[in-house]
Amino acid sequence: MTSLPSLSEPFVYRVVADGCIDLFFHTDHPEDVYVMGFSTTYTEFPLDHPFNYIGIRFLPAAFPLLFGVNAATLTNRFEPLGAVAPGLAAGLTQQATGLHNLAALQPLLDRFFEKIATGHTADADHRLLQAVDLILRAGGNIRLEKELHSGVSPRQLRRLFDFYIGDSPKTFSKVVRFQQLLHTTPTADSLKAHKHFFDAGYYDQAHFIKEFKTMYGLPPTLALP
Repeated sequence: MTSLPSLSEPFVYRVVADGCIDLFFHTDHPEDVYVMGFSTTYTEFPLDHPFNYIGIRFLPAAFPLLFGVNAATLTNRFEPLGAVAPGLAAGLTQQATGLHNLAALQPLLDRFFEKIATGHTADADHRLLQAVDLILRAGGNIRLEKELHSGVSPRQLRRLFDFYIGDSPKTFSKVVRFQQLLHTTPTADSLKAHKHFFDAGYYDQAHFIKEFKTMYGLPPTLALP
């Protein structure tokens, strides 16, 4: 993410709720790498100009699996990566120092993380992965008590989700449902006319607008074209 050409005023970057964990750093200051956890709501970052940020996204459960970090400690927060995974922070800084564009950084970062993944031996509990897969396949529109059959008790599944995802299966499903609706690229008019939010599993329009605003930061009438 870059501000080229330079902006005439500060830019507010909005990150909406998703189920991933992200790393990011300014290419002028690769020693200051941050990690942002699972988000249940939107976050706004006011950015001065000019800026040039690189981001690295870990899909659900990947970051805790690779680095042994409890995802729940990062939920709805961002922290210096050095305080969370100091070895990873040092390695990223070493890779990124002196480079200022994604084209130059991407192959280095690809090899860096491929080496980490290749050297990793531990696997996540298959019951967690099965539950995550069921939720993703259903687009978050799933009746957890009746349809989430993963061979583990609800209490134990909650513990697994807390550690690897950052929140409960119910909250993860809500975020997946919100993201699934965004990926259908609806417009404000089409939502109003066809009520796609019912297909996504929202109870009614008020329920949909409330959750959308919480996760996006704006009502759908302002957020969508």
